[in-house]
Amino acid sequence: MRESSIAEVRSPAVPLAVTCGDPSGIGPELTLVAWSQRKALGLPPFYLLADPALVAARGRALGLHVPLETVSPGDAVEVFARALPVVRLDGRLTDRPGEPLADNAAGIVEAIDRAVADTLAGKAAAVVTNPIAKKPLYEAGFRFPGHTEYLAHLAARATGTEIRPVMMIAGPDLRTIPVTIHVALRDVPEMLTAEMVVETARIAAQDLRQRFGIARPRLAIAGLNPHAGENGAMGTEDQAIVRPAVEALLREGIDARGPLPADTLFHARARQGYDVAICMYHDQALIPAKALAFDEAVNVTLGLPFVRTSPDHGTAFDIAGKGIARPDSLVAALRMAAALAGGSGPAAA
Repeated sequence: MRESSIAEVRSPAVPLAVTCGDPSGIGPELTLVAWSQRKALGLPPFYLLADPALVAARGRALGLHVPLETVSPGDAVEVFARALPVVRLDGRLTDRPGEPLADNAAGIVEAIDRAVADTLAGKAAAVVTNPIAKKPLYEAGFRFPGHTEYLAHLAARATGTEIRPVMMIAGPDLRTIPVTIHVALRDVPEMLTAEMVVETARIAAQDLRQRFGIARPRLAIAGLNPHAGENGAMGTEDQAIVRPAVEALLREGIDARGPLPADTLFHARARQGYDVAICMYHDQALIPAKALAFDEAVNVTLGLPFVRTSPDHGTAFDIAGKGIARPDSLVAALRMAAALAGGSGPAAA
């Protein structure tokens, strides 16, 4: 994969909006640690959408001496140098590290809603989301498969246009995109269509050009089946779905190759031949990305009318509140969001 390094992230003129994620996970403490390291890491200004009482309590429990100031988004840049700016949510959040609560769902969703609204209104440069857990949200009536789909819903509601979100995991050495995302593996073959592959690849190529500054993105299209189906010997989907999609992309002038066997797509020499790997299902894309750069990779949602990034890990309930969570992926997400929103060109995690 071709990478263009950026010597220094040029911060956007307005701050980044950071959501707290599930407060029972590591999101609040990662944000506290990231702010405390802001000078050493040269982080762009951001504010946290959260319950200030919860953030303060988590900081005290972990011995993190981080000053907080409750602000409006317009004051965050000025405050950021001396304190972590917190935009207060309407609802209170309960601080029980490691114990996800359905009662916190309203606040979790409110933070996402307000981060998107602030960004669309120009009060924030981009949305950076800390991880959420789906089960407590579902218990509270949340009807979206995950963050990605909900963000697309908010964007579509705000713009009045249909939005097709595309999840990309971007690390220093690999970018991957799953065509199907939060669906059971057994449902993938029936759900997958050539149109889905084409649309996903088209959005990927457009955002890589416009936001990442890659003039002619090279797309590697993975096969669904072992050995990309081996000419129909191990499943017909690669010949019937993936190959026609690649041919359609080539006719559009998009540099695409495939279907390619996934088991030989991610070694170091293979990665030099493409800018993003388009994969057919969630784990086909996320396993290699996380294996190569678990603490550095960033989840970027393509196809939205605003920049959204997120750490590529989950809520980590098992270590929440223990002070051992590493902020590397959140830091990478903040830096990439600033680079993409600030117009500093290609961004590496």
